Amino acid sequence: MEDGYFGESVAETYDESSAEMFAPGAVNPAVDFLAALAGDGRALELGIGTGRIALPLAQRGIPVHGIELSRAMASRLRAKPGANAIGVTIGDFSTTRVAGTFSLAYLVFNTIMNLTSQSAQVECFRNVAAHLEPGGCFVIEVGVPALRSLPPGQNVLPFHVSSTRWAYDVYDFATQAMSSNYVRAGGEFRSIPFRYAWPAELDLMAQLAGLRLRERWEDWTRRPFTGESTNHVSVWEKPT
Repeated sequence: MEDGYFGESVAETYDESSAEMFAPGAVNPAVDFLAALAGDGRALELGIGTGRIALPLAQRGIPVHGIELSRAMASRLRAKPGANAIGVTIGDFSTTRVAGTFSLAYLVFNTIMNLTSQSAQVECFRNVAAHLEPGGCFVIEVGVPALRSLPPGQNVLPFHVSSTRWAYDVYDFATQAMSSNYVRAGGEFRSIPFRYAWPAELDLMAQLAGLRLRERWEDWTRRPFTGESTNHVSVWEKPT
C-alpha cells in the first residue's frame, strides 16, 4: 500500500476522528514542551501527518520539516493555512534522510509503534541520531503497554464501545506485535498493525544509536513518570 495504513479513506476523516487530540488542551502542552527543546534550532517531525503539532510549532517561529509515508495525510497538511512554511519529505521515517541537521526530532501520539519490527524501531533511532546536532534531542510520546489491563488468559482489550462503533486491541505477547481493530455498524472493518515497546527497550535502542536518556515524564506537563503511568514522554539527547 503506497500510503501504508493511512490512505485517502483514513486521511479524509483523520482530524475529525481524532478531534480530542486537536483540542488546545492536548496540543498546547506538547508544543510548549517541544518549542523549549528546539530553542533557536530546526525541528524534524517523524510521521508529521496532517500537521497537528507541526503547524502550531512553526507558528512559534521554529523551522519544521516533516517525514511522512502517506501522501494522503501530507496532502491534508499542505491544504492548511501556514503549511507553506513546512517542508515535507515523503518516505519511511525509519530510513528516510533529509538535508541538514536539527536541534530537535520528535515522534508523537504513539507513532513509533507504526514501525512493526524491533529492527525498524532501532533503525529509526539511528536515523534520528544521524539528523541531530550535538546536544540535540529526540522526543517520543507513546503509551506504556496495557498488558496489566488484560485478564489472565486474554489477549483482546476493548477500548471503545458504542452503538455504532467498536474498537479493540489484540496482543501477541511472544513477538510484541499488536493490532488496533475498528468495526462500524454496517460491517466496515479496519485493522492496523503495531509493535509495542517498553520504556527500557526504547532506552536500549537509544543507546545503540549513541543517544542517552535525558528525562522521562508521564505527559507533556511533566508529571512524574511512575509504575502506574499509562503513557510517557521521553527525551534522549545526542552527546556534545
